Amino acid sequence: MDTHGINVPDRSPDGSTDVATRMNFDGEAIVSADNPKIVDWEDLQQELARLWSLSSALGKAKERKASLARRLESIIEVRKESLRQHNELEEMKQKLEVKRLALASSSVHFNKTSENVKNQKDQLSAAIRMLLVGGKTLDAAHQQLQEANRLLSGERGHGNLKNLQKLLRLRQQHMIIQVSTLYPVKGMNEQAIGETIDSHSDGYSTVSRSPNESRPSHSSSLTILGLQLTILPSKKKFFGDKKEVQKSASALGYVAHAVSLISSYLDVPLRYPLRLGGSRSYIHDYAPLVEMTSSDLVANPALTSMTAKPTEFPLFLEGQYTTRATYAIFLLNKDLEQLLNYIGVQSLGPRHVLANLKELMRIIQSEEYICS
Repeated sequence: MDTHGINVPDRSPDGSTDVATRMNFDGEAIVSADNPKIVDWEDLQQELARLWSLSSALGKAKERKASLARRLESIIEVRKESLRQHNELEEMKQKLEVKRLALASSSVHFNKTSENVKNQKDQLSAAIRMLLVGGKTLDAAHQQLQEANRLLSGERGHGNLKNLQKLLRLRQQHMIIQVSTLYPVKGMNEQAIGETIDSHSDGYSTVSRSPNESRPSHSSSLTILGLQLTILPSKKKFFGDKKEVQKSASALGYVAHAVSLISSYLDVPLRYPLRLGGSRSYIHDYAPLVEMTSSDLVANPALTSMTAKPTEFPLFLEGQYTTRATYAIFLLNKDLEQLLNYIGVQSLGPRHVLANLKELMRIIQSEEYICS
């Protein structure tokens, strides 16, 4: 017997020994013909018993091998199942990781949305508070409006104001009638008719004038207290009759006094104030004689006080030059235009002083002025 197995002689059916059998540790028989073992006949029985035991051991080894094979197959199946489950678990882990990332992204989006909702909620709360304050203010304003409507509809309300305004205009109309009586503005034909009627009366009859008489067509034919106003040519020397100049100065004094009275009765400050003096009246102009820029005023602040002082222009002829008097008549007509615009009437023109005065008194004496 060597280290790898046992060699025994194997006899042929005819009794010869020509084959050697090797048994390894697994119980398998290996027959080798190169180195046969010769067994004596006396030891045959013992050798056969030994071979039989080896054969039994071989069968048991085969059974063990089959059992091991079955166990190995079951272990392999278990390993396969375990590997399959492991792969499924890894796949589920990947899916879970994807869902976790999606959940994290959704959580961030949710947080941002929550912050936006919170900000909008705060803004809405502020808007609601403002709306409540506005509602309270509106309610207070509505109550004030109701109170104002109640006051307007009461005894001292809008109707009373209209009545007071009507009484005021009636009073103004009465005062303007007095001015019109003091300084009547008539045409040359009306003056002649008036003088004829006065000569045939007892001295107390007057010609009645309709407040709706038409506008004069020629201002040169109008007179005030029988005096005709002569418009002097500007920038030229005037060598006319001194009596005619005095009449024109008196007429301008009458017009200036009438304009001053009407402006005080209507409570309208004149743009160009008057300094009354009869035939020696003056009109003031607060505009500077020379245009000055803002840089000039900054460089010389004393100019501001100088420009605040009005410039007087005479409503009569001073010397032989008529420029200042002509400009004074122009400013007087501007005052008449201001009064006409105050009652909603347009001026007849820059050289129609008496016509504008007559139109002013005519409109104020009409029913339209009371009802407007």
